[in-house]
Amino acid sequence: MKEVLFSIGPFTVYGYGFMIAIGVVAAFLVGMYREKKYAVGDDQIFSLGIWCLVGGWLAAKVLFVITELPAIVADPEWFLTTLSSGFVVYGGLIGGILTGYVFCRIKKLSFLKYFDLVMPSIALAQAFGRLGCLMAGCCYGKETAGAFHIIFPADCGYAPGGVPLIPTQLISSAANFLNFFALLFLARRTKSDGQVGGLYLIFYSIGRFIIECFRDDPRGSVGPLSTSQFIAIFMLIAGIAIFVYCGKKFPKTEEQAKET
Repeated sequence: MKEVLFSIGPFTVYGYGFMIAIGVVAAFLVGMYREKKYAVGDDQIFSLGIWCLVGGWLAAKVLFVITELPAIVADPEWFLTTLSSGFVVYGGLIGGILTGYVFCRIKKLSFLKYFDLVMPSIALAQAFGRLGCLMAGCCYGKETAGAFHIIFPADCGYAPGGVPLIPTQLISSAANFLNFFALLFLARRTKSDGQVGGLYLIFYSIGRFIIECFRDDPRGSVGPLSTSQFIAIFMLIAGIAIFVYCGKKFPKTEEQAKET
């Protein structure tokens, strides 16, 4: 854990924010490289990324407010302490995709092609982001007696200190890196535009649902499920539907398949 990396006068660099920044930069670089390599568009990935960042950030914050509404109503001042840290990943994901769709409609671009182009980069950004969670001590796991564990310091602001916990942040990061490389591999083998994006939703939803079983940080819930598990069910259905529908509706020609 390294909540604060360094300070220069009044300027402080936090581990969580630093890893988020690395993830965003890496996602942009991979996206721009793949846009040129596959000649998807006319250098639109940077503008699209900015749109998606803003839309995703807003949606992630809105969903956080919705899931934590009882706590916010009970203590409005608590909300002010979460302005820089309180987000729900699924909100950012949904908001980013919707914003990207609007951008593509305005610019008259193929949304499905950019959907496939962007989603591996999203998985990469999430992988670095989860390392940021580890450095901040948030999104922590349940207490465990197993050998595979992590112990946070006693003064950790989020995770319980001094006790062995399941390293859910590391597991989540590894799962997202695996998702990233799997999508790059499968991008050359899908038969239709939109299927890579659909596979991202399938892989991420399954992984997130499982990892949620081992987390122990305060989260919203819907019945016996966490909010993220509840959303994951619908995202999984959406991913399967997109993969199957695009496969039937938008099959690639032999020439297009060779290009990708």
